[in-house]
Amino acid sequence: MFQSLVDGMSYLMNLLYSFTVMIHLPNYGLAIILLTVLIKIALYPLSAKQMRSMVIMQQLAPKVKEIQQKYKEKDPQKMQKKVMELYQQHNVNPMSGCLPLIVQLPILIALYRALLFFKYPENTIPSFLWISNLSHVYKFSEINGLFSAFVVLSLPILAGVTTYLQSKMTMTTNDPTQRMMLYTMPVFIAYICMTVPAGLSLYWVVFNVMGIIQQYFINKQIAGIKEATAESGGSGKVR
Repeated sequence: MFQSLVDGMSYLMNLLYSFTVMIHLPNYGLAIILLTVLIKIALYPLSAKQMRSMVIMQQLAPKVKEIQQKYKEKDPQKMQKKVMELYQQHNVNPMSGCLPLIVQLPILIALYRALLFFKYPENTIPSFLWISNLSHVYKFSEINGLFSAFVVLSLPILAGVTTYLQSKMTMTTNDPTQRMMLYTMPVFIAYICMTVPAGLSLYWVVFNVMGIIQQYFINKQIAGIKEATAESGGSGKVR
């Protein structure tokens, strides 16, 4: 089943490459960007639902704390039931935050496999801008000058920076754990991008850039959700 997903990813890249040929801009890098756009659009409903749930749960935190203080010692099962009833009342799913990651993980792995063993058609160059080979895993050992350093490090650095910016936009609390993840995750992503084909790093950068743009509009929606939640006073549904 997973191999079918890998084959499907390769087929989709070839299909999108055919589209770039049709518009007289034949390039597999552009095909990967178009693939990223399609995936991001497909995942948008899950991402929007994730942020909505995060914000409402943050707003409901004081009421959850009240329930925990009231029932934690006396009746833990009743406490869990009351908390879930509160979430259901506001139409929020605590597990929705995991959905985008769960869905995207097989896509990332399949794209990694597809790029690593991708068979490019004859007379095609798997390059994009300054990247000479999108299937190549660029390493520190290949740095022998300023330009080669730029080629090797540019996408990992961009991946780290865009991950930081998107995380900064999605941070909703001053929780120490979230703050630590804000700074450690971009470094981790940059390191990972040094161990995978350049095409996957390109995918991650474009995915993050689109996520930043998307987050801008989601944050505007969140402002309305916060206001509605505050006005409801925890007594009505927030849709």
